[in-house]
Amino acid sequence: MANQGAKKRKEENARHMARLRQIIIACNVIYVLLRMLVFHSSFTWKHWIGLIVTSLAYVIPYQQLAKMATPAYAEDGELLDGGFDMSTGGVCGYLHDVIYITCFVQVMSIVSGKFWYTYLVIPAFGAYKSFGFIKGFLPGGSEESFEDEKTRKKREKMEKKASRPKFAKTRTR
Repeated sequence: MANQGAKKRKEENARHMARLRQIIIACNVIYVLLRMLVFHSSFTWKHWIGLIVTSLAYVIPYQQLAKMATPAYAEDGELLDGGFDMSTGGVCGYLHDVIYITCFVQVMSIVSGKFWYTYLVIPAFGAYKSFGFIKGFLPGGSEESFEDEKTRKKREKMEKKASRPKFAKTRTR
């Protein structure tokens, strides 16, 4: 019964990584079969570059996810940790998003080359998140200038009330 959670997480991560691998392989097979074999007359060097770019866009996030999903073992071979929970957000979620966007771009680029512009979503979202992170370090002097007199007095009153000592009423018999 010991380490049941770690064993369960290890199995979930193995299934999850196998599913991701299947999705990546399916998208590559669809692209190669349709783009290279069916539409071979319109296949140019740009499509080779696209295939290399999408392959890199698969490999890098997949390797990071595989490292995160790797279980940790003790020296005697006992399972200590089943790996990172792949269903959480944060970096793990962003890596999944890159893989899914790459799948979409690769398959849809068979239809039209305009779908490559969808890749601009990734750096745009990164810039958006970075701006929010950097904004937290900037001085917030401009925020206080928007506080009007009524709001300032209300805030000061609440601060004054919060700073008063509080006494608890007790019953004596």
